[in-house]
Amino acid sequence: MACGTLTKGRGLDCNRTAGGIKAIFFGVYDEFDDPISTTGIVQSAGEITDIEMAGNDLYRYILPLGTATVSEAITGSTENGSIFYAPTVTIMLNGLSKEDQNQIKLLAATKVVIFAQLNAQLSGKDVIIGLGVTNGMNLNSGTIDSGGAFGDRSGYSLTFTGMEPLPFATLDPYTTVPFDNFAGINAIVTS
Repeated sequence: MACGTLTKGRGLDCNRTAGGIKAIFFGVYDEFDDPISTTGIVQSAGEITDIEMAGNDLYRYILPLGTATVSEAITGSTENGSIFYAPTVTIMLNGLSKEDQNQIKLLAATKVVIFAQLNAQLSGKDVIIGLGVTNGMNLNSGTIDSGGAFGDRSGYSLTFTGMEPLPFATLDPYTTVPFDNFAGINAIVTS
């Protein structure tokens, strides 16, 4: 008996899509009531349909254009019959400040769930993907630097990594603003 079957093919998609990330939303992993209910876990649609946070906050970081990336490595072993997904999120923050230093120390000490608001759109709404929804993500590398030339960038580069049993999932499309269709989220906080 086969373990799975294909359900459809795929044609050539539109060649006019936008890459990149508009914003990152951090949620503290331990503040989610229970593992996030995704249809990718319960069913097989790969869509996040419920987020339970018991009134806790998501923290939005708006990013400079063209500075953030999301990728997910797929690692399988034919010998072991296993497969897992390793999401990586890299962001750049311009400027150096004591407030940013303190927040980065907190991010480094905290396991997070990351939601990335992409520049790509579906049905007129930004696509939002969830990363680390099962096991969380950790800040595992980064730099704090100031360039040598007068016009060089000063700021932070942070890389978050995770290890998940399923590939990242997209959120149900929002109505007006991101996450307005999820009752369990108290607020989206920016500094």
